[in-house]
Amino acid sequence: MAITAAMVKELRQRTGAGMMDCKKMLTEANGDMDAAIEIMRKSGAAKADKKAGRVAAEGRIVITINDDANEGAILEVNSETDFVAKDASFIAFADAVAAGVLADKPADLPALSSLPLDNGETVEETRANLVAKIGENIQVRRFEISTVDDGVLAAYSHGERIGVLISISGGDEALGKDIAMHIAASNPMCVSEDQVPAEELAKEKEILIAQAEGSGKPAEIIEKMVGGRIRKYLSEITLMGQPFVKDPDQTVGKLVKDAGATVNGFVRYEVGEGIEKKQEDFAAEVMAQMKSS
Repeated sequence: MAITAAMVKELRQRTGAGMMDCKKMLTEANGDMDAAIEIMRKSGAAKADKKAGRVAAEGRIVITINDDANEGAILEVNSETDFVAKDASFIAFADAVAAGVLADKPADLPALSSLPLDNGETVEETRANLVAKIGENIQVRRFEISTVDDGVLAAYSHGERIGVLISISGGDEALGKDIAMHIAASNPMCVSEDQVPAEELAKEKEILIAQAEGSGKPAEIIEKMVGGRIRKYLSEITLMGQPFVKDPDQTVGKLVKDAGATVNGFVRYEVGEGIEKKQEDFAAEVMAQMKSS
């Protein structure tokens, strides 16, 4: 069957794939549009599997909150390059997945992968097809859902790379956004001192004791030195103890107290944090190519 330009155009509009890929799939399917789409989907899945081992440490953080500001979701979707993270298809995919997380509240990533999107495909099918279209590894890395019964959810996004979702009671959305902005900038470990993991505190105390003992001071002086440094450490890593970025003369704890509010919790995502990125040595790569030529 002859493959016409109109057929190629229709398949391209329905799938978003390149013109040559559309013509190839239509030829393979003998002009059957639905069969060509099925072949393309299978091809996309194969390409996605092939690229799955490549490091995807770029991407974007997406936050969505419902109209009542009592339910929200934060999501990280990764790509291999910052260029793809700005691609319209990638952005649309990330936004659609975030909306699905908030609407259906999946229990985990496997459940999220099976969620249907408005395009009639699941999250995983859409991801695989996007990998085939764009040519990079794309991964839905993590998400978290927050709800609040008596209070509001607020958010702050620093571009597409850092996002904060915060739950507060006794305050308003403006206060929540201010504190979320602070969290984005200062990256506290937790809300308050009582939430600092015991092992983290013990490890820091051990380091401080070793440093103080090297000073040769008496044991009682060392104990006071360590106590003071622990208090300073706790103020640096806890949200309530940190100086507020918009007014360093007061702590976030004082800001919250003066507003009669309570911070219930927060989630801070930064693109690629914790992912081991491949370090490119371009000079060595050029030398290797020269030697092999």
